[in-house]
Amino acid sequence: MGPWSRRNWMTLAAAGGFLSVAFGAFAAHGVADPRAQELLRTGSLYGFVHSLATFACVAFMQVGARQARFAPAFFLSGVVIFSGSLYAMALGAPRWLGAVTPIGGLCFLAGWAVLAWAARGVDPV
Repeated sequence: MGPWSRRNWMTLAAAGGFLSVAFGAFAAHGVADPRAQELLRTGSLYGFVHSLATFACVAFMQVGARQARFAPAFFLSGVVIFSGSLYAMALGAPRWLGAVTPIGGLCFLAGWAVLAWAARGVDPV
């Protein structure tokens, strides 16, 4: 079993889901600044959706779409870059950090493109 096994992707996706809920709760209950709340909610939403998308990749692999094994790296990298930069700015990091946020968005797009490509490998029954 290599470092990029389904088990490891699922573990990382679960950790991403946990962090998304934690940051979402922090936005709702621990932050007074509206801009920080917005950044935390946006990061949380995108992080959660793409953690779930990583679980979908595992399901794709189970039904024969082997190319889906490439998508989790894009999804989870996107979570770290996109959501992570928003979380950091909400917690006081300099605004210039927002310049890297779109790179995370491109990772998300690449992951979805890979998943669409992988879907072509699913049995058409």
